[in-house]
Amino acid sequence: MSISFQTNYAALVAENNLTMNNVSQTSTIESLTSGYRINNSGDDPAGLAVANEFRDRISQLTQGVINANSGVSTLQIIDGGLNNISTMLDRLQTLATESASTTFSGNRENINVEYQQLLGEITRQATNIGLNSGGTYNVNNEVFVGGAATNTNAEVGIDLSGVQNAVDATSLGLANTSVVGGGSELTGGTPNAIRLDAPGATFLKAGTDSEVFNFNLIENGAETTQQVTVQGATGGVTEADVLSQLNGQLNQYGINAQVGPDGQIQFAGSTPFTVSADATAAGAAPIATDGSTATNLGTYNVQGADLYVGGLAEGTAENLTFQNGQATATVALTGTETLGGAIAAINAKTAALGIYAVADAAGTGISFQSANNFTVSTDTAAGVFTNAGAQTVAAPSTTASTTGNALAAVTAIASALTQLGNTQSSVGAGENKLQYAIDLANSQITNFSSSESDLRDADVATEAANLSKEQVLEQSSVAAMAQANSTPQALLKLLQNA
Repeated sequence: MSISFQTNYAALVAENNLTMNNVSQTSTIESLTSGYRINNSGDDPAGLAVANEFRDRISQLTQGVINANSGVSTLQIIDGGLNNISTMLDRLQTLATESASTTFSGNRENINVEYQQLLGEITRQATNIGLNSGGTYNVNNEVFVGGAATNTNAEVGIDLSGVQNAVDATSLGLANTSVVGGGSELTGGTPNAIRLDAPGATFLKAGTDSEVFNFNLIENGAETTQQVTVQGATGGVTEADVLSQLNGQLNQYGINAQVGPDGQIQFAGSTPFTVSADATAAGAAPIATDGSTATNLGTYNVQGADLYVGGLAEGTAENLTFQNGQATATVALTGTETLGGAIAAINAKTAALGIYAVADAAGTGISFQSANNFTVSTDTAAGVFTNAGAQTVAAPSTTASTTGNALAAVTAIASALTQLGNTQSSVGAGENKLQYAIDLANSQITNFSSSESDLRDADVATEAANLSKEQVLEQSSVAAMAQANSTPQALLKLLQNA
């Protein structure tokens, strides 16, 4: 390589290396002062993309842990409410058991006051914790935690939906229960009255014998018709067998079958009902007389006239007004409703007041019943009632069974406790599921953070070593450049000697 004034190659090389060493040193200082290996896209494009994905996962999981902890807190609040309701159910059971004894000498009405207030408090607290029917948390609750490839796997489900998970008095099957005296005995029909408590008596003595009881009753706030069948056996069934078969089918509706002091079958409970016996297939030893009927006399009740055959008399419209201590409900009938249509229209307005309509035992009229006293009036003489104006509401019968309602309540409360226990299990399982999800999310956050750190964070030891090297190289580049710049000056000496 020739030596010339025009191009100082050595100086150019030194200058270029000095620039490179300066850029490298600046990058190293940037890494050391920011703590990151990747400070801009050019540092590591592929690594930056992966690191950003990890950071997104971490952000999602961090909020997911907050969501899950919030879910655990909500479930703990619900759990506390359920424990409180369980305590109230224990008290209801105590009151019902006290009233179910025939030796009880106190006032059952007084016991029922506390009983009914507790039912109201159960519904209030169920509403407060969102587990009343249709309440805030009476749904399939989904808590988004994140950390999965699909949204489905990123959610933790706690299913508290459906009436089976609601814990208000109605959903627990307790709304229509009471512990006052009450029960209804079948009357009418042929042959004469049948005593089930006769010594050694058996009934329905052939395997093909059976007796059907047709109930018009209230279930979940609406009227329904249920057939309850007692099946006979060769040699007959005993009084205990009859009651076992009846109660096995009736207790779910809050109705209890028993034998009264006169030895005849009785039905009791605060659920509004009417019943008729069909003994046509009972053979020679029926349980009750064919065609005998009963209306639940353990409730406040009033009977409408038998006018429903395709609608009100002469298609006359009618307004019914119901009132109790809670509120007033007015029902407008057009006169074109069938019996079932009229009953449905009435219950749609009165069920909220605890007043219900069911078909009478004959299936041509309406029976209005309620656990609490109420009034009802009509503005049309030729309508549901024989006469317009206020109708007399009968109080629960004092001659009926004293323990029927309480016995039905005992059974209903036991069923409610089972349902409540199932709901508590679902809530507890949900708390555990969320805690496991939190543990996994925290583990994922730790590992994703480590992976992001490997890609994004600066290795301080390495960068410190690089800085020392780059500082030495910069200094040597400056020195070399100084030497390279002095070379052309040496050429002047050659010219001086020329």
